Amino acid sequence: MEHAPPWLVNSFVYLAASVLAVTLSRTIGLGAIIGYLVAGLAIGPWGLGLIANVQDILHFAEFGVVLMMFLVGLELQPRRLWSLRRPIFGWGSAQVLICALAITGAALALGVAWRTALVAGLGLALSSTAIALQVLDERNLMHTSSGQAGFSILLFQDVAAIPILALLPLLAASGQHEAAVAGPRWLEALKTVAAIAAIVFGGRLLLRPALRWIARSGSTELFTAAALLLVVGIAGLMQWVGLSMALGAFLAGVLLAESEYRRELETDIEPFKGLLMGLFFVAVGMSIDFGVLLASPGLMLGVLLGFLALKLLVIAALARLLRLPLQERPVFTLLLAQGGEFAFVVFRAAADVNALPADVASLLIGAVALSMLLTPLALVAVDRWLLPRYADCGRPPAPPELSEPQSAPVIIAGFGRYGQIVSRLLSAEGVAVTVLDHDAEMIEAARVFGSRVFYGDATRLDLLRIAGAAEARILVVAVDDVEQSLAIVDLARQHFPQLELVARARDVTHWNQLRDRGVMRVQRELFESSLLSGRSVLELLGASTDAARFSADRFRRHNLALFEQMHPYYKDRAKLISVVVRGRLQFEEQLAQEREQAANAAAANALPPVAPGDAPQRD
Repeated sequence: MEHAPPWLVNSFVYLAASVLAVTLSRTIGLGAIIGYLVAGLAIGPWGLGLIANVQDILHFAEFGVVLMMFLVGLELQPRRLWSLRRPIFGWGSAQVLICALAITGAALALGVAWRTALVAGLGLALSSTAIALQVLDERNLMHTSSGQAGFSILLFQDVAAIPILALLPLLAASGQHEAAVAGPRWLEALKTVAAIAAIVFGGRLLLRPALRWIARSGSTELFTAAALLLVVGIAGLMQWVGLSMALGAFLAGVLLAESEYRRELETDIEPFKGLLMGLFFVAVGMSIDFGVLLASPGLMLGVLLGFLALKLLVIAALARLLRLPLQERPVFTLLLAQGGEFAFVVFRAAADVNALPADVASLLIGAVALSMLLTPLALVAVDRWLLPRYADCGRPPAPPELSEPQSAPVIIAGFGRYGQIVSRLLSAEGVAVTVLDHDAEMIEAARVFGSRVFYGDATRLDLLRIAGAAEARILVVAVDDVEQSLAIVDLARQHFPQLELVARARDVTHWNQLRDRGVMRVQRELFESSLLSGRSVLELLGASTDAARFSADRFRRHNLALFEQMHPYYKDRAKLISVVVRGRLQFEEQLAQEREQAANAAAANALPPVAPGDAPQRD
């Protein structure tokens, strides 16, 4: 390859090292992240020396984190994000502040200068969003209590990185940087507000019409290019005003979470995110400076073990306060105890403004990189030796995902209390079904009782295809989570239009959202059981079985008709209340008229009493 351009040679080296290292790592059960990090160590300056421009590669690979945060934002609708505001600013601020204070206090106790101690504490308090979210996704923990808590804390850390970077010039050892930034600070603040406003209002007013216009072209490649252009543009805007690119991408994703193009954006960006995330981990492996480690191994080991121990103690206490399940605490604690990619930015910026000596910055960056390397290894140790002790109180290990193509005419997504009944009814009638569920404990229980359930997340397009969605006739959406239910429906509508959908609605809002998507066969999960309970109450009060059944059927017809009248107005609270009140009054008037007519009919059919003198005379 001596005549090949450098970018082609580098690409070959990255791909070859990644394929070999990740394959070997997965084969021996260490996971993909360790494979990528080892690949980076092997080809970096302290390995074979095949790659020299490590920092340039790391800057480019950070775009993988940006894409990841955009996809995370697509999964969070604004109202759901608003519901997480307390965990984000409560748990997140507690983790960052307590960890920063603990590390700063320990450094001061060891005689470190206060500026250096404070910058080190703030930077080391941050965790790796890339590794944490990747691990949570691989282990299917995002929807667990520990996953939600971890995500909230990580999101706050991304927000906290902004004021930390703004604070660095004020911590400079000399006043030159303060004077340099004091003048245009109001202009920087104005640029920040303008950038965030542009993303918020642009996402509301411009992005959807633009995506709709591009989608009309019918070109998949063009839509993919537009999706990447969107993320690159937002990242560039945030970089220009000095904010977190990942935070801007996340915000844009949230604004598009309710868009009809959400699933298409996810499908198009996911492959690029996977490749760039792999490159990011390779770049982290290459960036580990073993020169600093070899120059002062004892100091490096002390810094690494010291900040990890302090963060482990703080986060373990926080996990206990949050009352996270016992079996989820080790993973939660380890993921947040490691250093993070934003620490690289903080320490480099601190060295640039003279808030941190250059040699100390290199030492801290090396400690953070080593912590990111050790975390996946520690997780492997936890899986093998610690979590098995919690087997009786925790979840069983996740079974293998569905991999063999299925061909049943009916697919059931979700095997909870609702999906089980539907599945058993169809099986009793000889109808073949393919059942998917992503709860390992539920699948194990189903297999004990002889039910065949495949492990898989029905919100993933690839698993639906393997389950036979392209050839199946009916998809029963029986999952309990509302967001997952709507995601499955959107996916099926877009990619498998031949499927007839039968869905379970958790509540009235969910019912309306399903009807908005064209799902006509929707059952509210408690409606029929509540009607049966009402019939039982009427019978206990003295009504006959036929009368109680007639009353329940009449109420069912009225309620279903009222729902159809409510649906066009369910987003308009005033009109919705008007329709409900009017419908109830009409039903009550109808019942009153029926009771009056029944009373009149009974009176007309009854024989009047006969007086003795009026007795008929016999001839």
